[in-house]
Amino acid sequence: MNKDLLINTASQVRRDILRMVHAVNSGHPGGSLGCADFLSYLYFEQMDYDSKNFTMDGIGEDIFYLSNGHISPVWYSVLAHSGYFPVSELGTFRKLSSRLQGHPSTDKKLPGIRMASGSLGQGLSVALGTAASKKLNNDSKLVFTLHGDGELQEGQIWEAAMYASANKVDNIISTIDFNGRQIDGDTEQVLSLGDLGAKWQAFGWDVLKMNGHDFDEIHATMQKAVSMTGKGKPIVIIMHTEMGQGVDFMMGSHKWHGVAPNDEQLENALNQLPSTIGDY
Repeated sequence: MNKDLLINTASQVRRDILRMVHAVNSGHPGGSLGCADFLSYLYFEQMDYDSKNFTMDGIGEDIFYLSNGHISPVWYSVLAHSGYFPVSELGTFRKLSSRLQGHPSTDKKLPGIRMASGSLGQGLSVALGTAASKKLNNDSKLVFTLHGDGELQEGQIWEAAMYASANKVDNIISTIDFNGRQIDGDTEQVLSLGDLGAKWQAFGWDVLKMNGHDFDEIHATMQKAVSMTGKGKPIVIIMHTEMGQGVDFMMGSHKWHGVAPNDEQLENALNQLPSTIGDY
């Protein structure tokens, strides 16, 4: 693991997120900032893919689905830095005719995107279809997904979870961004999720937990998760993160779920995030 590369990449991704949502005064910075470390690790350390020759079927490649599509800024930034499209295109985020819409979509044919994920709850179902396809094609690569904790209030998630264990879909690793916050407040107050680990275990999944801001822990947990694939059970990782991670005035509150920083706030935030890669 090149830890320095991951730290520098995640910091730059956070800068990209803030500049993207600020430029159009819209978007979802809170959860995006919280998942910058995880997605940087996934694309720069974990997954096997060919960003220069993107195909929708992804045969012979690991595939990732962002189910909580509103945190598209973090995914767009990571995809761009991974070589799927020019980093300069991040400047078109949420603009008319842009390929980088507020929620990922397939109609613009943006490389790296294989499903539209504006509606919460659907990503796991799509991912299970892909995982089943890989098994049918004797494709040994894995399917990864990311979900918000508030998204788990959607019933379709649990239908898919039940299906996965019943059908022994053991080539999927799903991660839950467990930051305890959603658009209307703390998840505990909006609709308590209870003991998530016990719930997923009851649905027949192997459960791991990790700190989503500690690269050593992310690395160890992801390596363990991969070692558990192919053994008859799907795997879920409950990832503890902080919404707004990296920007002191955004952390600790749900209020930055979908609010863009103003000019002064942007400057303050960028001053907290070192850049060794360079802004787009």
